[in-house]
Amino acid sequence: MPVPVLLVTGFLGAGKTTIVNHLLAHAQGRRIAAVVNDFGAINIDAELIAGASDGVVSLANGCICCSLEGDLLRTLSTLLRRNPKPDYIVIETSGVADPADIVRNLMDPVILREAPLETVLCVLDATAPPAALDDALQRSQLRVADIVALSKLDLAEEGAGARMRQAIRAQRVPAGVVDAHHGEIPPALLFPAGADRAPAPREVGPKRPAEERFETLSWTSDKPVSLPRLQRAINRLAPKLARAKGLFETLEQPGRQMVFQFAAGRATLAPGDAPAPGAARSRIVFIAELGMLSRAELDEIMKTCVAGG
Repeated sequence: MPVPVLLVTGFLGAGKTTIVNHLLAHAQGRRIAAVVNDFGAINIDAELIAGASDGVVSLANGCICCSLEGDLLRTLSTLLRRNPKPDYIVIETSGVADPADIVRNLMDPVILREAPLETVLCVLDATAPPAALDDALQRSQLRVADIVALSKLDLAEEGAGARMRQAIRAQRVPAGVVDAHHGEIPPALLFPAGADRAPAPREVGPKRPAEERFETLSWTSDKPVSLPRLQRAINRLAPKLARAKGLFETLEQPGRQMVFQFAAGRATLAPGDAPAPGAARSRIVFIAELGMLSRAELDEIMKTCVAGG
């Protein structure tokens, strides 16, 4: 029996992982396979994912998560050979990915027969200005969508959701728009009601040249960080960052790992699981537009966060 695919796209920090997390946590007996190609997604240690068999981690509720290592078609083939097979496959794209290229891959006749693309969900940050949709990459993410989910409405100012809906209508996309409070979307909108229902046909345009727009810089330290110093460092780096996320231990709370997220000018901290054996005590990934942030500048700023820096 074919396994339907849900493709989740959206710009850096839009809230894709929150939605995928909610789907996995409220699977209601469905076996969901989540394919992720972004650091630290689904709240599973990156080290755990990297060390698992075939890059796959089994979750307590019968769902699984795997990292996207190698090409997408090979990853899907691995999932479809599992026994039992998943009921659904959710693919969370990188925030810098053009989903049109992924849709094109999923139109491969062999994959289409075994894992048909059922729904494309585009996640938009309701706190972002409507002008953000003028960005070529965000327009591409929006135009392939069947459903657009507005995230972070609890953080947005009054009327922001309505303004974003108006901006979406101005793009003349046929997608329906839903509010995703705390990552919640009715499963009936995302998963088919009957396994025998064929997915809608999709037009795939010609492949466009890839545009190298973003770069990733990683920073690690075997020492814990000072939280006040880290806050000052992030304030210095913020104007140049598109996204940042990581795991670290603090001087103030030794032995306790924190999960750090930075998106749309906002930084958040949350308690994490116990550090993986042998992992660096502090590891953060920074994403910036090409040429905006040099390795030397990053290292110079971040070394002030550790004892003796």
